[in-house]
Amino acid sequence: MSSPADSRAFVPASGLGNPHLQTLWGPLWRRTIHLDRRRERMWLEDGDFLDMDWYGPHDAEVPVVLVLHGLTGSSNSPYVVGLQQAMEKRGWTSVALNWRGCSGEPNLLARSYHSGASEDLAAVIAHIRTARPLAPLYAVGYSLGGNILLKHLGESGLDSNLQGAAAVSVPFRLDECADRIGLGFSKVYQRHFMREMVGYIKDKQRRFQHEGLSDGLATLAALGSLDNLRTFWEFDGKVTAPLNGFVDAHDYYRRASSRYFLGGIRTPTLLVQSLDDPFVFKHSLPHASELSAGTVFDLQKRGGHVGFVDGSIRTPTYYLERRIPEWLVDVHGANDTSVA
Repeated sequence: MSSPADSRAFVPASGLGNPHLQTLWGPLWRRTIHLDRRRERMWLEDGDFLDMDWYGPHDAEVPVVLVLHGLTGSSNSPYVVGLQQAMEKRGWTSVALNWRGCSGEPNLLARSYHSGASEDLAAVIAHIRTARPLAPLYAVGYSLGGNILLKHLGESGLDSNLQGAAAVSVPFRLDECADRIGLGFSKVYQRHFMREMVGYIKDKQRRFQHEGLSDGLATLAALGSLDNLRTFWEFDGKVTAPLNGFVDAHDYYRRASSRYFLGGIRTPTLLVQSLDDPFVFKHSLPHASELSAGTVFDLQKRGGHVGFVDGSIRTPTYYLERRIPEWLVDVHGANDTSVA
């Protein structure tokens, strides 16, 4: 758990103490931030692509922060753009990754992005390392992006190729989160995600049809009708698992849940989580005994899911956009000292 030396207590903005208001503030009411970013397309070994949006100094030795969005998000998600702006103010460069098919253009393969796609993350990290060999590299992941990041860190151990990392509102146990989001008001989020994820597949079908990609069309057609999918268990069993090499939803959740990888992490890592997250049961959160020595768990009483809006409704401020840069700068300073 966090200690007073690790973090300040998060205090929600007056009137935004409810976890759902915290969760919905960013996508519904946060003022849009427009950044002049440079897009780069990275080609993967399997013939698919990932789009990345760069922002900040072009200096080859300036630290780079790789930012990873959550489910149905993109590099334009408010929390992503907000962090990129905050890092630029610190004089750092950032690059926001769009997972497969999330940049506004359907990807070229039937396979999709998912919560366990750490091989794609590893490829991106290697690409940035090659492009910026002198730049210290850090990564920040939100929700699904945080789960993928922690899985990569645990799998790779001392070979993560990252100097530090932070993960926010992580669905540590995907099976339990699939249950949690089907309860109470959280069903509203579940319906939203189902619409978006089914739309993601249908957009891909239209691209395959237009471009005559018969193999991909056949793979998607084999899934059958997607019209009656209501829960994560149903979607991941019928779509995510067969498209990405899993036996079923149980197999996917077991192999992709980051909680099983936390003990292998050897990169300094910050976890930011709230006890009132409407996507995550309290019992899904890891115990201190599961965390490696270099992991700090900033567990707050409130904050919702990727919320953490403080200040006031009239003048909102964003805890994550202070806490994460402060953490990264501190880790960077410690790394510099250890190198010296």
